[in-house]
Amino acid sequence: MKNSYNVKSKLALLVVIFFTYFGFSQSNDQEQIKKLYDAALTQGKGYDWLNYLSNQIGGRLSGSIQAQQAVNYTKSQLDSLGLDKVWLQPVMVPKWVRGTPEFAYFETTPGVTTNMAICALGGSVATPPKGIKANIIELGGIEELATLGKDKIQGKIVFFNKPMDPTQINTFNAYSNCVDQRYSGALEASKYGALGVIVRSMNLRLDDFPHTGSMGYGEQSVDDRIPAAAISTNAADLLSTSLKLNPEINFYFKQNCKQFEDVESYNVIGEIRGSSKPEEIIVVGGHLDSWDLGDGSHDDGAGCVQSMEVLNLFKKTGFKPKRTIRVVLFMNEENGLRGGTKYAEVANTNKEKHIFALESDSGGFTPRGFTFDSSDKDFDKIKSWKPLFEPYLVHYFEKGGSGADIGPLKKDGMVLAGLRPDSQRYFDYHHAENDTFEHVNKRELELGSASMASLIYLVDTYGF
Repeated sequence: MKNSYNVKSKLALLVVIFFTYFGFSQSNDQEQIKKLYDAALTQGKGYDWLNYLSNQIGGRLSGSIQAQQAVNYTKSQLDSLGLDKVWLQPVMVPKWVRGTPEFAYFETTPGVTTNMAICALGGSVATPPKGIKANIIELGGIEELATLGKDKIQGKIVFFNKPMDPTQINTFNAYSNCVDQRYSGALEASKYGALGVIVRSMNLRLDDFPHTGSMGYGEQSVDDRIPAAAISTNAADLLSTSLKLNPEINFYFKQNCKQFEDVESYNVIGEIRGSSKPEEIIVVGGHLDSWDLGDGSHDDGAGCVQSMEVLNLFKKTGFKPKRTIRVVLFMNEENGLRGGTKYAEVANTNKEKHIFALESDSGGFTPRGFTFDSSDKDFDKIKSWKPLFEPYLVHYFEKGGSGADIGPLKKDGMVLAGLRPDSQRYFDYHHAENDTFEHVNKRELELGSASMASLIYLVDTYGF
């Protein structure tokens, strides 16, 4: 009886110790997370950083003067935070230049024309100096090329008009389901003798802003490449309606883009060295480059300043991480992913141990949660943190994709994550002229920074 009593007493004591510790630990977490949110909303620097990136520098296309100015500016700001180390990591990037503004119209009868809002797709070749004018044929996607065949396509301009699916609540799924026409449309259409390609912009809203974005020719000979451009959603609907009334419409477009030799650029990196486990590295980042239309405030200036803010918030709240926290501003996500690839390559060469990476590349909108690329075991641990975020209305914790730049880092046992803001307005601005500073809400941007810092804090505190 005495032994039984002692066993029960010890078990009871262990239970008391466990719940006392757990309650104390959870209280500490709640307190630290509140400090991070309070600091972000009252002492944050991200909005001012974004203001400078957007309004003093502007669009930051890889290889451009503006991209280099952004490198210099963000390095100087990281230097000012008093981090343990700040440095530039060289990386060779493509240099594509848009040239003089594009011009397009369609012609219903000789001399009767309607101008179209148009922009060249990133990486496209130019049209001949006098432009291209030909009969245009509308397709609902790349798969329709084979259905029509070469006889009906040769010598024409192909108009890909597959819209983003409005019934998809996750707008990134809608984007993924039709972006192939933008990226591969020119390559595939050229195999059927097309002279050029026009693509409906990847945008759920009807407006007059054409959206650019990367496209590729694979290993195709330069001489066989055909020019590709995007038209706005309003222009696409007008052209489609006009073609139904008159299938003999001619389309004209002229663009002057050019691909140059690769040039040197940089990833911008800063870190707070861990106090007890410095060899374990946690990365938070976004991509510093943008397209040349607009100023890249949502894509991805917001993600860059939010990532920088994570380290600033740790400094502001006096949090000293056990593990090394590293911010990486990647170069060339938009048209090559060279920055992310180079960072992973150097990390592997140096035998660095990365345990976690978080990317923000979905705009500066209200944060809803995170997606995680992880094992089931690690995800179960992550889900136990979800109640700590619910007071801030951050409740979406799901397995899924993370971010393009951190993807090359992936190894067994490592966890990748992506911040998931509300996505309903993101594609209104994505890769378009209206992706500008005034469309970023200061408070939403700050809430995203605090959410990222809170997740990094928990990963650092509990590890995997």
